[in-house]
Amino acid sequence: MPEHEFWLTGVFNQYLGGFANAVLALFGLHAQNPEAPWSNAVTMQIVVAVILVVLALLLRPRLSVDRPGRMQHIAEVTYLFLRSQADEIIGPAGRKFVPLFATIFLFILACNLLGTFPEMETPTLHPEVPLGCAIVVFAYYNAMGVLAHGPLKYVLTLTGPSPWLAFLMFPIEVTSHLARLLSLTVRLFANMFAGENIFVVFLGLTYIAVPAVFAAFHIFESLVQAYIFALLAMVYVGEAVAHEH
Repeated sequence: MPEHEFWLTGVFNQYLGGFANAVLALFGLHAQNPEAPWSNAVTMQIVVAVILVVLALLLRPRLSVDRPGRMQHIAEVTYLFLRSQADEIIGPAGRKFVPLFATIFLFILACNLLGTFPEMETPTLHPEVPLGCAIVVFAYYNAMGVLAHGPLKYVLTLTGPSPWLAFLMFPIEVTSHLARLLSLTVRLFANMFAGENIFVVFLGLTYIAVPAVFAAFHIFESLVQAYIFALLAMVYVGEAVAHEH
């Protein structure tokens, strides 16, 4: 059953459909429906990216030490909170990774909340979006591990403390790392999917008090899931760059 096409997705397909097909062709791929290569998930992520960039551009010239505005307060609280979490999990060296953690947190939070606006959809309801975020975290923490230890030594961290158990520990560790892709994806997708459906069900039953309660719950759940995703990214990066191995 084809997905419902939102108006913005329709605009992309009408005016940028040829561009999308050309980009896919460069990689030897093709859309399931060449007439509508843009999906809701992709267009909604573009909306999120544009919103975050616009907010950053609006905030930058308004930064002030003497008279910080409301937006600056929110940005500073978010940054300081994530930095304190990185300090606790990784240590002082973790501060250089905070830009990634903040980007992951803000992007997922914005994606989770986008569906609360009319004619918009939550991109994280599509499993490929959480999977994409999981792949970014997976690639990043492994790359940081290689930079911190060197390629050979980082691979040796997957063999365990005893060389006699290396043949057993290596496949277990590799499987464990790959399972993180699945756990990150399923955790975010399943929670957002369940929360969205509960909200829609109660919205269909009544339009006054109950939907407001579940809308507040949906916002809280969106915040929690973004935080958990960023927190797990910190844990994985911390394990990868630690020198106790």
